[in-house]
Amino acid sequence: MQRWRGLEDIPQDWGRSVVTIGSYDGVHRGHQLIIGRTVDRARDLGVPAVVVTFDPHPSEVVRPGSHPPLLAPHHRRAELIAGLGVDAVLVLPFTAEFSKLPAAEFVVKVLVDKLHAKLVVEGPNFRFGHRAAGDVDFLKELGGTYDYDVEVIDLYVTGEAGGGLPFSSTLTRRLVAEGDVAGAMEILGRPHRVEGEVVRGAQRGRELGYPTANVETLPHTAIPADGVYAGWLNAGGEAMPAAISVGTNVQFDATERTVEAYAIDRVGLDLYGQHVGVDFLAYLRGMEKFDSIEALLECMANDVDRARALVAAHEAAVTAG
Repeated sequence: MQRWRGLEDIPQDWGRSVVTIGSYDGVHRGHQLIIGRTVDRARDLGVPAVVVTFDPHPSEVVRPGSHPPLLAPHHRRAELIAGLGVDAVLVLPFTAEFSKLPAAEFVVKVLVDKLHAKLVVEGPNFRFGHRAAGDVDFLKELGGTYDYDVEVIDLYVTGEAGGGLPFSSTLTRRLVAEGDVAGAMEILGRPHRVEGEVVRGAQRGRELGYPTANVETLPHTAIPADGVYAGWLNAGGEAMPAAISVGTNVQFDATERTVEAYAIDRVGLDLYGQHVGVDFLAYLRGMEKFDSIEALLECMANDVDRARALVAAHEAAVTAG
């Protein structure tokens, strides 16, 4: 898959293509419908499929300080999109100047002059251009002038997550913030992941017999609510079952909020300086302050046992299909 940052990265000899545009944070199951349809139609027409997205999130430019917590950093988003069969991803730097581009000019500069769109696939609520003035009807209208078609598909999926609300990035962020990582996983179609570099912490886990990877998370990351979780620690291409702690270490009156993962039944891991991912499967309990270290250790042992069992059951279910 080709990755372009900015319109100048697009090859000058780029031909016709099928395009979809959006922030696509999280690449959740609704997004997967649109991107999957884009790929299918591109194959039908014998042209490449292109996803156009933005960096930073448009809200941060239009309303500074309002950047939503991100469900996936750009490199992860590109990986997920690539897994859906897309041929190219175009990341457009979203600047104050770009935000003032009229909708018609956006179509000409991006879809017509550079990507030579043959077909544009979008959801019904797609908006674009200065003050989000452009909608799918306007996109269709311009298609008659610039020789491209528009296909609007229903991206809405519903399930148990969020009490039956349509799946969306906004709902997913809310569930993650509430600690409902199982609900977030239903929407995403995979566990929610937090990424970052492993840094040295206070070493208290090591002293207690549970050495953890202290993850310095990427900016604007959507981090689950404080608590203990079951999941995986992904490092060096391996997904290791893990018990995960999110929050301040209340037992030792710490004030810094951290994400720490203990790789279950692994000895001698040295992950300092490595970029890792932490996948969240299930919420186990809230953060507590215990009367003694012995009581803390007993609870931690129980956490590890529960996490081990939950991960094993999930992996067995996935294997069974």
